[in-house]
Amino acid sequence: NWLALIPAAGFALLWIVADRLGVMEGRQLMAMGIVESLFFGVLGWPIYRAMIAPLLYLYFLIPFGGFLTPALQSFTTKFTAFGLNLLDIPNLVTGNTIEISAGVFYIAQACAGLRFLIAAIAFSVLYALLIFRSPWRRLLFIGLSLFVPVIANGFRALGIVWLGHALGSAKAAATDHVLYGYIFFSIVLGLLILLGLPFRQDQNPQTATHRVDARPAVPLWGLLLPMLAVVLLGASGPLLIARTNSAAAAETLYPPPALAGCTLSSTRTLASVRRQGGIMQRLKCDGGSIRTVLVFLPPQSDPGTVFDARRHLSGQDLNEADVSSLHLPGPGLRDWQMVVAGKQPRMTLSALFIDGHPAAGNLMTRIHEAWHSVAGGGYAQLAIIVSARGGGQETELRLVRFIRKEEFTTPALARLTRGVVTQAPETASNSAG
Repeated sequence: NWLALIPAAGFALLWIVADRLGVMEGRQLMAMGIVESLFFGVLGWPIYRAMIAPLLYLYFLIPFGGFLTPALQSFTTKFTAFGLNLLDIPNLVTGNTIEISAGVFYIAQACAGLRFLIAAIAFSVLYALLIFRSPWRRLLFIGLSLFVPVIANGFRALGIVWLGHALGSAKAAATDHVLYGYIFFSIVLGLLILLGLPFRQDQNPQTATHRVDARPAVPLWGLLLPMLAVVLLGASGPLLIARTNSAAAAETLYPPPALAGCTLSSTRTLASVRRQGGIMQRLKCDGGSIRTVLVFLPPQSDPGTVFDARRHLSGQDLNEADVSSLHLPGPGLRDWQMVVAGKQPRMTLSALFIDGHPAAGNLMTRIHEAWHSVAGGGYAQLAIIVSARGGGQETELRLVRFIRKEEFTTPALARLTRGVVTQAPETASNSAG
């Protein structure tokens, strides 16, 4: 069916948009859409429609929903605190940390219930397709599976904290919390199964609802041509982006001089996953008590690269990392992200400076960066990461005093990022020396 070229072209265009915005899930969703268009083009509409349920089920291959983690963490924390209040157990809640007399519990990203939720939804869709025939029953059961796992995960977290209170030791209760999660998840799935059984519609064999009329055999070229056309459309997006990325990799960046009051620890070139060159400076500041990392990337770099560098170097990828935002009024960078992670806490503040201006890291930043990556510009993309040992208010105040220095104002950073692109090699080496 040559009509498959229409959705394939749309998915290819949206793939380019998702890539330029640095949204990995969007790229994967569009890639699966191109695969679905391939099935549609080769099989034709009657057969594709008859097989639409298992074919669309392939979308569960995509790891999706990471953006829900902070909201799920917050809900689980509030649900647990509410339950503790009902049980009359004294507690103190700070962010996603819950403290009782038996010890301290932290609602980590892995405990937010996202995996629990996705697995339950995938199971409920499969169950609804096999057990029910009515679209309304299927939708109602799938909709129910959206709420039950979230509430159930709240009860799971509450149960572990209550167990710590009963045992008098938070450590003892948290030792086997992963095993408790598996058991509790199995119980919840069993309850969903039992809930759907009274309304089942699979007792009688399902009659064919989609009739496929007999047709003359299609010659091999009749199958290969639509397949080739969809594949070429799907490949057009990555080929176009590869050309843009190669242009970014061809740009040469020259190391800027170290910030005033800082000692240059190391300077090295970067080769990101998508082979885009860059420079990373590691600095020791304020007598070595503060560590500063500056990541410079070419103006036409992939938008996701600077976000990935910031996320990795700021410690967001670590388990039990507490992430929050910090807004500072004034002439310098206003929007910072704060991460506190590690057994010996290290507090990290990070910010972005894109196209000669501070960037908040939101959707508008991604849109602006996407345009910057296509049109180019005279300023390097910059990720700033400053960190220090400790996680208390004293450490935060020390870091805030440091980032309010003249070197982090917009004019100073604009000169710095422009110099990285335009400096001659001789000047750069003399300045760094």
